[in-house]
Amino acid sequence: MGPLHGIKVVEFAGLGPVPFCGMVFSDLGAEVVQINRPATAPELNLFAAHKNIPNRGRQLIALDIRSPEGRETALRLVDQADVLIEGFRPGVMERLGFGPEVCHARNPRLIYGRMTGWGQTGPLAQTAGHDINYLAISGALHAIGRADGGPTPPLNLIADYGGGAMLLAVGILAALVEARRSGQGQVVDAAMTDGSALLMAAIYSLKAMGQWVDERESNFLDGGAHFYDTYQCADGKWLAVGPIEPHFYQILLQGCGITDPDPRQQWRAKSWPGMKEQLRAAFRTKTRAEWCAQFEDTDACVTPVLSLEEAPNHHHNRARQTFVEVDGLIQPAPAPRFSRTPAEIQSAPATPVKASDIWLSEWGFSTDEIKRIEFT
Repeated sequence: MGPLHGIKVVEFAGLGPVPFCGMVFSDLGAEVVQINRPATAPELNLFAAHKNIPNRGRQLIALDIRSPEGRETALRLVDQADVLIEGFRPGVMERLGFGPEVCHARNPRLIYGRMTGWGQTGPLAQTAGHDINYLAISGALHAIGRADGGPTPPLNLIADYGGGAMLLAVGILAALVEARRSGQGQVVDAAMTDGSALLMAAIYSLKAMGQWVDERESNFLDGGAHFYDTYQCADGKWLAVGPIEPHFYQILLQGCGITDPDPRQQWRAKSWPGMKEQLRAAFRTKTRAEWCAQFEDTDACVTPVLSLEEAPNHHHNRARQTFVEVDGLIQPAPAPRFSRTPAEIQSAPATPVKASDIWLSEWGFSTDEIKRIEFT
């Protein structure tokens, strides 16, 4: 019985941020119904369905929404929903007959969440793109990477998921709160370009204060500083080092056997290259495990850089159950934690795209109507 128990969400199936947002809503207790196309196209088998973690916790239905019957069934689901989420290019949902005007005419309280890369308006609104493109025009991609190696794609975590899915979820939740007061739904226009830019607010602040150089690997958070970087150990494995505060920094230096003639040099950029070489040499003298054993109970801010295989077995992650196993599949657990209405994984990723009579009846379909619906 998570905090969103009782909220009904209709998700038009897609890739990237939309299914991730649907997963978050499901983990938080909402009932999420994902509308899929009939599984006839080969591209629909791009992922093994039973291992597609962002698709966990769903009710699935396959509908030909271009047919009158499929369209009406989908609209019946929208009639019962509190939230709709979609990730098509601007205008596609309108052409399919599921635009906001149509849906709000039937369900005025509906929160209509729209997830795109460029937004519903603007010169690039109809242009194709991916996380790296949206990140590029926000200023964020330029700031990530080594000075001599060019910008580094930070997976697709920032635009797709941080600036996209998570801010879509925040916008929808805010609109749900407002709808309780007004009784009216609205459209939430979530653009990954906007969200990526918003995530850069603190960096733009530092730039405005004269504390950020607009060049990669030149600042204290981008690998320029010796006290905020990664270092390779004797066994080839890596450590993340980040003691920003001076008293934490002193613990790091002491642990590495480095005597800084003037601790105030920590924040003087001219001293960073030389200090970085000293730290590199120090960390190469022991294995990662040895350094972790030395620093773990200190405030030196030193942690192992774990692989995807290693992370679920780290003792802190095990203690907090940060990763869980569902039907043999290791996956991240729901987050954040709630004291009274805990989030939980409602079900493993479903394999067949077939609806259940039980949930359809709970969404207002009669037995005769359920029998007439073609699911696959």
